[in-house]
Amino acid sequence: MTIVYILLALVVLLGLYVVSVYNRYVRLRNQSEEAESAIDAHLKQRYDLVPNLVETVKGYAKHEEKTFTSVIEARNKAMGATTMVDKDNADKAFSSTLKSLFALSEAYPDLKANQGFLDLQAQLQKLEEQLLNARKYYNAIIKQLNTICEVFPSSLVAAMVHFSKKPYLSIEEEARARVEVKF
Repeated sequence: MTIVYILLALVVLLGLYVVSVYNRYVRLRNQSEEAESAIDAHLKQRYDLVPNLVETVKGYAKHEEKTFTSVIEARNKAMGATTMVDKDNADKAFSSTLKSLFALSEAYPDLKANQGFLDLQAQLQKLEEQLLNARKYYNAIIKQLNTICEVFPSSLVAAMVHFSKKPYLSIEEEARARVEVKF
């Protein structure tokens, strides 16, 4: 009879472990979805701010239509992305076109002194910081989620209930390049 109780206790403990791992995964999955939503909200704010920025720069640099068109096209493509990976890739392309817009603004001293432009630039900088923090939070959650899927014995539970790893968000290749300081 003692063996039956021991086996029953082991089955109950194993069941509790499986439920515990499952619940932890569900919590992390929900947190990752929350983090994705936060990133989406920041991206939306960013994409809404850019047309104002473009219009401000347009007033000073009327002949730079190609730059404005590429920024707006990249914005529209980024807004249409559906998966987190697609959003991340589209946002990298969008960031690249934004850099060309700011490079263009450097050629117009009057624009750099324009209060509206400076305000928009400050708002965009604040949004970039919030977006960076949201991405860090997302990657931290994904790290925990991926760890559960890979470490033993929780990997057995993950495989049993079809949990899988999720990709991290990464920075664009241009940001990885070594920065050269020249005097």
